[in-house]
Amino acid sequence: MKLNLKKLAIGTLSTVTALSTLVSTGVLVADAQEETLVISAAGEYDYVKNHIAKFEEEYGVKVELLDADMFEKIDGLALDGPAGTAPDVLIAPYDRIGSLAQTGLINEVTLNEEAGYDDTDKQQVSTDGVVYGAPAVIETIVLYYNKDLLPEAPKTFDELRELTKDEKYAFAGEDGKSTAFLAQWTNFYHSYGLLAGYGGYVFGEDGTNYEDLGLNSEGAVEGINYAVDWFQNVWPQGMLDVSSVSDFVMQQFTDGKAAAIIDGPWQAAAIKEAGVNFGVAKIPTLPNGEEYKPFAGGKGWVVSAFTDKQELAQEFLNWVTSEEMQTAMYEESGQIPANQAAREVAAEAGNELTTAVIDVYSNAVPMPNIPQMSEVWTGAENLMFDAGSGNKSAQEAADAAVELIKQSIEQKY
Repeated sequence: MKLNLKKLAIGTLSTVTALSTLVSTGVLVADAQEETLVISAAGEYDYVKNHIAKFEEEYGVKVELLDADMFEKIDGLALDGPAGTAPDVLIAPYDRIGSLAQTGLINEVTLNEEAGYDDTDKQQVSTDGVVYGAPAVIETIVLYYNKDLLPEAPKTFDELRELTKDEKYAFAGEDGKSTAFLAQWTNFYHSYGLLAGYGGYVFGEDGTNYEDLGLNSEGAVEGINYAVDWFQNVWPQGMLDVSSVSDFVMQQFTDGKAAAIIDGPWQAAAIKEAGVNFGVAKIPTLPNGEEYKPFAGGKGWVVSAFTDKQELAQEFLNWVTSEEMQTAMYEESGQIPANQAAREVAAEAGNELTTAVIDVYSNAVPMPNIPQMSEVWTGAENLMFDAGSGNKSAQEAADAAVELIKQSIEQKY
């Protein structure tokens, strides 16, 4: 077949001209330059997916939403970032944000002014006064109680102690021991609220001075001694078993053998599934008249230091932490929002768990997010066991824990 070169040349020229026209008017450029923002949403995937089209439309961007394991993406950032495979935006626990910032893996961000974050929220996502994340979810431990056993939630620890005199909570096989009230105090995350309520602390007033450990202070030791009384005079031996205490506490509560326990919001679904008629309340006031002051936990959005879309990532942070999106998060996932306006909406919903978390959070201590905090978890691991078992006095156990933490920090940092 003979080609008509003249017609082919004219046709090609027409195509080039048409393409040039499209490019000059921006039609193809818009498509070619449409940005894709990669977001690792982990536990936030479902509710973000339900609304992400609004963000895409408003900002003219394509979002690739990953339902990936939160810790897997965080831990992989150091390698995935330089390789160009890391997400632009990730969700991270508050206690990991400081180490991510100090190792240069996440960027500084600005907070959505309309979110109305309080000082606790801001401290959760800041390092050395610089903000590295946008608060999204707040968490604390709370008091669960069996409404079939208790007409209303106990208001003080003295009331909890009074319950232990009731024979129906006697633990079979161990004379004089009771499961009326249980708390996982061999787990430092759970016992910190007790120690802090008595004056103990970690890393100074703002959680950044790793040379200032207050776990063997006079107040902390007083709190440890209070726990020792429960371990030695009230609770069965199983409460000292670090590896199984969580299961033991839940089993006693779901079997109706414990009237009240301290645990986290994450246990609510299992308790409900077990058929317990339960209520949730603020953790009772301590015998010294002070509030229980557990760690304030939760998650925030962070931006990878390897992104080339910092401005767009910041826009996403502003959008996803808005009142509208944070309210949607609460309504669709049950997680309690950090955004103050959305938190008020959640508080007004009448859900006991939500109200309890918000109440406890108001007295909670921001969890130190500097890298040295990892040594505290390890160093304090045996503190309550050593004291509760009688292996050491409260002061000796506290001193040993503090010394171990200091040595580990000196060796690693």
